[in-house]
Amino acid sequence: MSIRFTTKARRGVVALTVAAGLALGVAGCGGGGHDEKPKPSASTSKTGGSKPSAQEGEASEPLAEVKGPNGLLLQITSAVRDSGGFVTVSGDMKNDSSGVVVIPAALSGNETEIINNGRSLGGATLVDSKGKKRYYVLRDTDGRPLTTTGFSSIKPGETIDVFLQFPAPPSGTTDVSFQLPLFSSAAIQISG
Repeated sequence: MSIRFTTKARRGVVALTVAAGLALGVAGCGGGGHDEKPKPSASTSKTGGSKPSAQEGEASEPLAEVKGPNGLLLQITSAVRDSGGFVTVSGDMKNDSSGVVVIPAALSGNETEIINNGRSLGGATLVDSKGKKRYYVLRDTDGRPLTTTGFSSIKPGETIDVFLQFPAPPSGTTDVSFQLPLFSSAAIQISG
């Protein structure tokens, strides 16, 4: 029994170490400062974590605005390339309807590994049509998507901060298409 406990304890320590490392890595790529209106429902995972904050000097106009089902509206405010080899897309998901909107399961995508980790934006992709490549949301070592998770509904008029991390296209590629199931697609430009 003590061997089983030791093995479970080691797994727990390893999982905690990986989660802490990912949280620090994600927080470190966010740029200047912390988000001024943190929302626990928009965390990276149910076990805690961090999300990149808005970039300093970020344009007041969104890069793109895409409409989804039942009055959901996604405003993409930034798409920033990091020297670590990934792109962080940040924005706001808003309920523009007069009733509570249940987040559709389709936004998580159809991969079992992502679906098993709860509601997320794991079904999103970036498409580089010039390079003919599609980039999927990154995952941590436990298969959790590196995107906002843990939200199941949005109240009327409520807005939640969202982020998604993707592998970075080649450095010369700045124009990509952002796609999220059930939403219209949008052309966005990667900075950094």
